[in-house]
Amino acid sequence: MAKDTGPDPGAPGVAGGRRGRHRARPVPGDRSARRLRSVLNIRSVAGQMFLLQVLVVLLLVVAAVVALLVESRSDRFAAARDRSLAAAEAFAHSPGLVATMQGPDPSAVLQPLTEAARKDAQVDFIVVTDRNGIRFTHPEPEQIGKKFVGTIGPSLEGRVTVEQVHGPLGLEYQVVVPVEDTHGGVVGIVSAGMKVANVSSAIDRQLPVVLGAGAAALGLATAGTALAGRRLLRQTHGLGPEEMTRMYEHHDAVLHAVREGVTIVSGDGRVLLANDEARRLLDLPPDAEGRAVSDLGLAPRTAALLRSADAVTDEVLPVGERLLAVNHRPTDTGGGPPGSVTTLRDSTELRALAGKAEVARGRLRLLYDASLAIGTTLDVRHTAEELAAMASREFCDYATVDLADAVLLGEEPPTLAAGAEVELRRVALAGIRDDSPLYPQGTFVRWAGSTPQAAGFVSGRPSLVPELATDAGWREQDVELTQAVLEFGLASLIAVPLTARGVLMGVACFWRGRDRDPFDEDDLTLAEELAARAAVSVDNARRYTREHTMAVTLQHSLLPRALPEQNALDVAHRYLPAQAGVGGDWFDVIPLPGARVALVVGDVVGHGVHAAATMGRLRTAVQNFSTLDLPPDELLGHLDDLVAHLDQEAAAAGGEPTITGATCLYAIYDPSTATCALARAGHPPPALLHPDGTVELLGLPDGPPLGLGGMPFEAVELRLSPGSSLVLYTDGLVEDRTRDIGVGLDVLTTVLARPGRSPQEICEAVLDALLPGRQSDDIALLVARTRVLEADRIAEWEVASAPEAVAEVRARATRKLAEWGLDEAAFVTELVLSELVTNAIRYAAEPIGVRLLYDRTLICEVSDAAGTAPHLRYAVADDEGGRGLFLVARLTERWGVRYTAEGKIIWSEQFL
Repeated sequence: MAKDTGPDPGAPGVAGGRRGRHRARPVPGDRSARRLRSVLNIRSVAGQMFLLQVLVVLLLVVAAVVALLVESRSDRFAAARDRSLAAAEAFAHSPGLVATMQGPDPSAVLQPLTEAARKDAQVDFIVVTDRNGIRFTHPEPEQIGKKFVGTIGPSLEGRVTVEQVHGPLGLEYQVVVPVEDTHGGVVGIVSAGMKVANVSSAIDRQLPVVLGAGAAALGLATAGTALAGRRLLRQTHGLGPEEMTRMYEHHDAVLHAVREGVTIVSGDGRVLLANDEARRLLDLPPDAEGRAVSDLGLAPRTAALLRSADAVTDEVLPVGERLLAVNHRPTDTGGGPPGSVTTLRDSTELRALAGKAEVARGRLRLLYDASLAIGTTLDVRHTAEELAAMASREFCDYATVDLADAVLLGEEPPTLAAGAEVELRRVALAGIRDDSPLYPQGTFVRWAGSTPQAAGFVSGRPSLVPELATDAGWREQDVELTQAVLEFGLASLIAVPLTARGVLMGVACFWRGRDRDPFDEDDLTLAEELAARAAVSVDNARRYTREHTMAVTLQHSLLPRALPEQNALDVAHRYLPAQAGVGGDWFDVIPLPGARVALVVGDVVGHGVHAAATMGRLRTAVQNFSTLDLPPDELLGHLDDLVAHLDQEAAAAGGEPTITGATCLYAIYDPSTATCALARAGHPPPALLHPDGTVELLGLPDGPPLGLGGMPFEAVELRLSPGSSLVLYTDGLVEDRTRDIGVGLDVLTTVLARPGRSPQEICEAVLDALLPGRQSDDIALLVARTRVLEADRIAEWEVASAPEAVAEVRARATRKLAEWGLDEAAFVTELVLSELVTNAIRYAAEPIGVRLLYDRTLICEVSDAAGTAPHLRYAVADDEGGRGLFLVARLTERWGVRYTAEGKIIWSEQFL
């Protein structure tokens, strides 16, 4: 073999390690050839091991083949002997053999029987002879009658003979068995056997198989040896003994040069290796290697860890004044020798750094917890309480939050000059005890200009007071109180202003007692960060408070300030704005001519100022439309047109929200007839409580919400019993995120089904049962109990279409007013009726009627069948007429015209 096929110890690929090996990247074929040459290099350890293993395997294979051949030949002869013996014994003891042999022609009988038995037994011959050895049978018939070739003497004495002879068939392997009669006498012999050539040929047929198996075994052994050699080559990197020695020396030098201790302990607890760093860290004696760990004078915990069979990762072990980071691994986990390997690092300085890192991690965790716990609601006071509670649990012993009153109202506090007194209100106080002498929650405090609180609120800069007892500025606030604080045990203070978006809102103070370390600069930085995060939440709550207050103020200004006086209904109402923001729900009670009253409940989609402003516009529109005295369905039609027009303006302007989706329910109750006309536009149906306690949801036709257009509204007129209660509401009462509207309506009908309660009591009961815990929508509730105008306060007449009927009307009216005790109103009433009836007779059509209603006012109504109405105008000096309605307007409080299905009604009202 070529000498240069092995690696050169001095070449860069060996001495330079991995770097030299990667300089040239050979192709796969070259790499395989190089590995093969390295394996076959007899000078390398791998080559020597490969040659030795091949020789050993070859010898073992040859010995195995020879042994197999010998054993196979012996087994074949044993099998031939057993088969021949079994055939001879079976035939010799067959029934009737003795009689046949003593018969007149034994060959004729026995020849076919022996041939059949020979074939069944798979032997070459079965021969039967007499005592003299004369054959009765033979596979070759010409041999019958001839002398048997073989030894018959022992058989004549009753023994079995096994032998090889040269018979008629050649070299034969035969078994000779005696044939005995019933008395034990030998009458002949039976011989069975096989030719030796047939036995050897079977062995020869198996020999190629045996040799092939041996060759295959040799090939497999050679391949396994080659793989083992290649593995050894990889482990030794093709190095010879000299190179291996040099590598060991390098490894030993590195092991003792590293700044990490390494010890190897055997399974019986003896030190096998300890490098220089391990000796230094553990203070081992020079002769530590080879000695038991227990004899080295180590601490019990250290000795137990070195002998342990368990894995240990980065365990801190104190050894003298050092803190060692220990990693321990057993060596027998992968089939290696019993024992363990331990590495040690000096982590004394790392321990101090770890402590600082733990402190920093704790502060980051505090800030993270604060970001989750502070600002959960848009309430200024609750946000301040969250800050104080969080800080007192993890950062200090006591925490206080003082805010300006303007912040609590949603406003910005004024800017103060340096050194001025600061007036703040304590809105939060939390600590480890409840008996601290600090200003209690809710106290209005005037901080002196020299205190850290006032200085921080004016300048916007935090203040650190490590020792309160020596801070003169803080002690000037209140001598008695500051002394009580010191005696209580508080010793250190940090005052941080709450500033967000350039607005100074208050001061957060953090206090520590003497049993804790005083605040330092790191604590001041943490307090600033904590206060900054809380200040953003406080400012968000302040802005929300301002906007919510503005929206609520706007909403309340647009809702009815007080219900108008009227006698038709006994009305109670409730209005509850949403907790998260105002909405567009509204209600109204509008007196109408003829002692009638209109009830309105509506809901505008959305929340906020826009919804409140839209609600005011719709409420004003309903009031204006009601002055036209329109029926409910026509009024909703006009309101729908108005909403569609407003939406068109919003769409043209761009970016403004629309009103489409608003709902409304409009009802008109007439106490003179006890009837109620109702219509709705996408609104929940009203509930009617009868005097007997039964409740029903009125099945009004459900028109589309306002603004959709295209569909007419339909009104329903009902007759209500006196004392019935009409309940109108918005969907916020019966529908919630956690409750379906069907469930809410069922609860409403159940609560209402109790007669005998006033409208106020009904409102309270309904809200107690249906008000959600977290109200997310406005709630408007209107309960109206019906009254009926007594019959003796109504006067009606039909008037003939003749001028002389006017006098009769005046006379009847005078008498009726006298019955009612309204004599003072007789003159004006006669004049009004004369003018209105005269106009009806002249310009209108029959039938003509007159009705007087005595309610809170005196109402005069003149009805006719004409569809045209008179107009008020100023008559000039030469006009003959046109002054009647002018007089009616001057003498009465109000007058007007309303249209009916039959015509019109001209009415007037006089205050009594």
